[in-house]
Amino acid sequence: MTATTTFALVRHGQTDWNAAGRIQGATDIPLNDVGRGQANDAVAPLSEFEWDFVVASPLVRAAETAEIIAADLELEVTRHLPGLVERNYGPAEGLSASPELDALRVGGEYGSFRGAEPAQSVSDRGLEALRSLAEDYPGARIIVVCHGTLIRLSLIAALEVEIPPILNAAISVVNFNPETGWTASIINNELLDADPALAAL
Repeated sequence: MTATTTFALVRHGQTDWNAAGRIQGATDIPLNDVGRGQANDAVAPLSEFEWDFVVASPLVRAAETAEIIAADLELEVTRHLPGLVERNYGPAEGLSASPELDALRVGGEYGSFRGAEPAQSVSDRGLEALRSLAEDYPGARIIVVCHGTLIRLSLIAALEVEIPPILNAAISVVNFNPETGWTASIINNELLDADPALAAL
């Protein structure tokens, strides 16, 4: 029987750009004090489960969140994976709601801007990073600290359901089995039985 790998996908804590409503994407913005507190707050729900180690995006806001969580859980951050970097929003990065930002919007897709990395590219590399971890550590229980849009688009592709925007330091728990694919028990801090659209997963 093929081993199932469990992932806790955790969005990084708040940054000053989050607080100001500015689009971050691949821009490397650090946590603020609120974000560090959110990272600490994520420890309690994570501690209800057993975890083997932590991996993270190399962007500083995710890396610091991972270090805070790992230290409190007495785990190690073992890898920083480029595939977990946030979606690159191109010329929209650094902008907040404005006519300038509106002029960059394309199509009806949530969060799509001219010059941004395509949504499928984001989900493809996010899921590939997770599948690679499952291949390297079959049956492991891994905390993965990364970014809201990458988590959201990866979960939409994996689970084939709509996913709301991911909150700062929110936790989503998903399982991957090479034979049966993806399942989930928690999305964005919510148990799936709280959402009829996800209850069948």
